[in-house]
Amino acid sequence: MDTVKSDQRLIKGISGSPGICIGKAYLVDREGVNITKRYPVSDAMVPKEIDRFKQAVAKAKSDHAKTIEGLDEDLVENLNILETHMILFKDKMLYGKTIDTIAEDKINAEWALRKVSRNVKAMFEQIDDPYLQSRVVDIIQVSDKIMACLVGAQDIKISDINKRVILVAHDLSPADASQIQLERIKGFVTDRGGKDSHTSIIAKSLKIPSVLGLGNATRRVNNDDILIVDGSTGTLIVNPDEDTLFEYEEKLLRFEAYHADLERESHLPSITRDGVEIDLMANIELLEEVMATKNFGPIDIGLFRSEFFYLEKKRYPTEEELLLHYKELVELMNPQSVTIRTLDINGDKVNPHLSTAEEANPALGLRAVRFCIENQDVFITQLKAILRAAAFGNIKLLIPMISCVEEILQVKAIMNKAVIELETEEKIFNKDIPLGIMIEVPSAAIIADQLARHVDFFSIGTNDLIQYSMAIDRRNRRVSHLYQAFNPSVLRLIQQTCQAGQNNGIDVFMCGEMAADPINIPFLVGVGLTRFSMNTVSIPVVKKFIRSLDIRHANEAARTILTLSTVQEITDFVQNEFKDSLPFNETDLSR
Repeated sequence: MDTVKSDQRLIKGISGSPGICIGKAYLVDREGVNITKRYPVSDAMVPKEIDRFKQAVAKAKSDHAKTIEGLDEDLVENLNILETHMILFKDKMLYGKTIDTIAEDKINAEWALRKVSRNVKAMFEQIDDPYLQSRVVDIIQVSDKIMACLVGAQDIKISDINKRVILVAHDLSPADASQIQLERIKGFVTDRGGKDSHTSIIAKSLKIPSVLGLGNATRRVNNDDILIVDGSTGTLIVNPDEDTLFEYEEKLLRFEAYHADLERESHLPSITRDGVEIDLMANIELLEEVMATKNFGPIDIGLFRSEFFYLEKKRYPTEEELLLHYKELVELMNPQSVTIRTLDINGDKVNPHLSTAEEANPALGLRAVRFCIENQDVFITQLKAILRAAAFGNIKLLIPMISCVEEILQVKAIMNKAVIELETEEKIFNKDIPLGIMIEVPSAAIIADQLARHVDFFSIGTNDLIQYSMAIDRRNRRVSHLYQAFNPSVLRLIQQTCQAGQNNGIDVFMCGEMAADPINIPFLVGVGLTRFSMNTVSIPVVKKFIRSLDIRHANEAARTILTLSTVQEITDFVQNEFKDSLPFNETDLSR
């Protein structure tokens, strides 16, 4: 999306990390890597072409290793991200398949690598999970590094930049981002990338503003153009006029003052004005994110997504591999609890060699618990590893996409099989761990009172609950405007779920992104939710708001909200009712 005002240009992208910066543009890769044309390779030359590819991989891997060795102390917590890229240099899906393509198609290494990386990208884009889709970025970034070595392109040297600038790049890998020196680089924008990418994670840890997924910023921006990067709203403004510049300078001052307050208060507890404690937890998917949770005191992990470890392996991990992974996680978190969500992905996306039927709509197909029930060997392997890891720490088990009572009964039967196997094998494990289910399918919310009799807790996953309730694909821009947390139907499903939990004496918490926006908190607390899990960046903001909230006021507001008919009515009511206590909203810096 592009709007023009005099010489000013506004380009919308995706928020990579929050904040505002103003400065001059510094383009680091305007042309990118020039790929030579496809050309045939004779039988006699195939071994030499494969060797040329292997040498390019070795050089790219060596350069990456040097980056890791020179890692700044502030980025040590992101070491696993960079080591993941190190593994990908020899990944079978990329490395092995490229060698096979050179030999089978008898083509040059550049074209073989290009063909393979495009096929991998197409495969990952079929996954109906924005986070997992973003993992393909890692493979493409590694592919680009190898390609640069193949064609002799000069690598980006972020660490050599000695100006106070804003980086503009087609893409920045985690290794590139880790070279950023805060006294020189104010922020960065890229054509590629998404909010869940590893580059975004590093940008957040550096606490510098970034906007990703701009599409063609490198072709729209010139060196030394004045830029405003609004990382909170995902906006890049090129050559702003005087009014816009003045407006954003004021916003920057407000933003910095607000976040200085957040830093000072981040250790304070999340207790309402009338003394009710609201438990805030963290959503994570990578072990290196554990350290970020430590900044906010002793908090639990309310959602650990287990899919990335499977995708990283490009196969089903063994029980021992999963055990080591989960054991490290719980030992890092002890004595705090970790809620592990079982595999939530289509099986053919973990193992591309698995023979499965093509699905027209994977979001409504054989995914999550449905796949696990049909593939009990995969499910039992994961369950056994989780139960064994529970002997070393505080684990809760969370089952995604439950839609009926029959499914949870099947899950419990499979869990019993896993327990029997562990007992037979005389392995140390803990079978007495809390069992919970995701409430993310409308049918589950409707029969929540029945489901509550079979589990220990509910976790409301609003990302999918909103999507399925409104019958929309949230990635489809033509209908994405209907993806509204304040839709009355969604709010009633949440209220009904909370009531079912209260009536049956089980815990109910929320792990969807709805919990991360303070404007939603009055309603959620008002219907009885006192436990929220969210991305770590949102925790200080939500904490600050909760300390200004009164439970009685929230209860009254929730009752009123449930009588309103439109999203706009509800939004206006909440903003007016809580205007004196709603915190500075990072998604609307104009407030």
